[in-house]
Amino acid sequence: MMEKQKLTKLELSWILYDVGNSAFVLLIATILPIYFNSLAEQAGLSKVEYLAYWGYAASVVTLLVAVIGPVFGTISDTKGYKKPIFTISMLVGVAGCAFLSFPRSWMMFLVVFIVAKIGYSSSLIFYDAMLSDVTEPDRMDGVSSQGYAWGYIGSCIPFIVSLGLVLGGEGLGISMTAAMAGAFLINAAWWLLCTLPLLRHFRQTHGVERLSHPVRESFVRLGHVLRDMKKDRRVFLFLVAFFFYIDGVYTIIDMATAYGEALGMDSTGLLLALLVTQLVAFPFALIFGWAARRYENDKLIRFCILAYTAIALFAIQLDQQWEFWVLAVFVGMFQGGIQALSRSYFAKIIPAEKSGEYFGIFDICGKGASFLGTALVGLFAQITGSPNAGVAVLAVMFLTGFLIFGKAVKV
Repeated sequence: MMEKQKLTKLELSWILYDVGNSAFVLLIATILPIYFNSLAEQAGLSKVEYLAYWGYAASVVTLLVAVIGPVFGTISDTKGYKKPIFTISMLVGVAGCAFLSFPRSWMMFLVVFIVAKIGYSSSLIFYDAMLSDVTEPDRMDGVSSQGYAWGYIGSCIPFIVSLGLVLGGEGLGISMTAAMAGAFLINAAWWLLCTLPLLRHFRQTHGVERLSHPVRESFVRLGHVLRDMKKDRRVFLFLVAFFFYIDGVYTIIDMATAYGEALGMDSTGLLLALLVTQLVAFPFALIFGWAARRYENDKLIRFCILAYTAIALFAIQLDQQWEFWVLAVFVGMFQGGIQALSRSYFAKIIPAEKSGEYFGIFDICGKGASFLGTALVGLFAQITGSPNAGVAVLAVMFLTGFLIFGKAVKV
């Protein structure tokens, strides 16, 4: 049991990567959209337009990752390949985060953001697939939950430093542009440093033998996985359900600040509210990891989906700052639980030696498929002229995921 066993050095190293990359996630959810909005306003874009373009950029990222993820995930299952491919994708993300310091036009900024987000999202395919290499099946729920928990609280350190730099830069004689550049560099350095222990300690224990043509063979193996997945209804139905409910989760994460800004809310208040989300998410991710040792994983996931449905319904009428704070607290309560438990649930029902292949597809149905939510929110906002209109779609997606997940559990 997790409460009776200390985390191993390898498990701690794996968890630490969540601490590192979560800094970039928090940056995307808070400071980065506000900076992009200021660049867009300087270029004459309206609030509805920059909300839409931000959503479209997120959709481009997820579509590209959906295409490359399964192929590289399959290649990474070859023995000795997982760590090098993970390292390359991580470095693309870190470099992209650092280079966000340079663009001064909203269009170029979006291009660099897309590159950085592709590196980040791709690295998570291999990182998630490492779970079966770093721990045992009976410890996966706990280790996965601790990854998210410490990621939430750890990411607050570079965020608070960055926020102090951005908000207090004028008093220190630092321009907003220079302060933002400093924030991007701080988060890139934090991400890289937190990754080093995993690069040092990770050893791939599950995988297939090396072949003379790994890229070509990866397509063959991927075809076999897709064929086998059709036969395994539990895996197939789970992925369909996951597609719908996690799409809503990532859409809320990706667009929360941009949504609040479009409603005319105070930027500082939005940043502090999202910091509260991180602080609330830390203990609740641990609580869900503890609960998974006492209650069935699938029941906890369904509970989280219903909670997110209520959150989406509440967000439809959101028009005041205090309501955004309430939303931030409730998102924090369930965000870590639904992500961690879904990751460990999937890791348990797939073959360990094919984790890269399966998690590449998992990423399509998760981060890779979140183009749907972000695109719909942006599209409905443009069509109706109201940022609230697109949020209603998310409630429908959560309910659809809940119903399909119920069928997957019964298989």
